[in-house]
Amino acid sequence: MVRRYFAVIVTVAALLGSVFSISAHAILPEPVQPAQPVWVELTPSQKQILAPLATDWNNFEPSRKKKWLGIAARYPQMKPEEQQRIQTQMRDWAKLTPEQRKQAREKYQHVKKLPPEKREVIKQKWQEYKDLPEDQKKLKRDTAPAPIPAPAVSMVPPASNPLPAQPK
Repeated sequence: MVRRYFAVIVTVAALLGSVFSISAHAILPEPVQPAQPVWVELTPSQKQILAPLATDWNNFEPSRKKKWLGIAARYPQMKPEEQQRIQTQMRDWAKLTPEQRKQAREKYQHVKKLPPEKREVIKQKWQEYKDLPEDQKKLKRDTAPAPIPAPAVSMVPPASNPLPAQPK
């Protein structure tokens, strides 16, 4: 009898616990994600590393801030060449218009979906372009035909685009 009574009490307690747990979740709001820091809340070290992004920082989505804060945390352990590359990329990104940034993201997503062999061709062409002297790069940019709007885009300059033309 005592065992049966005890089993009933335990069962009722478990049911009440789950009911209170459900009602507590229904009443209490979900924990709010902590707001990503605005520029003035960054540490001096973060500000120094992320300086090229200062003017746009407060407009970044939380996920972008998180990404850049992660890079800033790893930055001191990076080799000097890698640090320079990151700084150059941030400066170049900061110079882009919102439309150019959108296009760059779309190009990146497109290239990411390509088969590995096509990505390797693009990578090789891009490396060849990067190795050109500055005057030849300028000549290629100046003489490149105007890009034709198409859904398929690449990460290489128009003059050396390895992707086949889209059939009409």
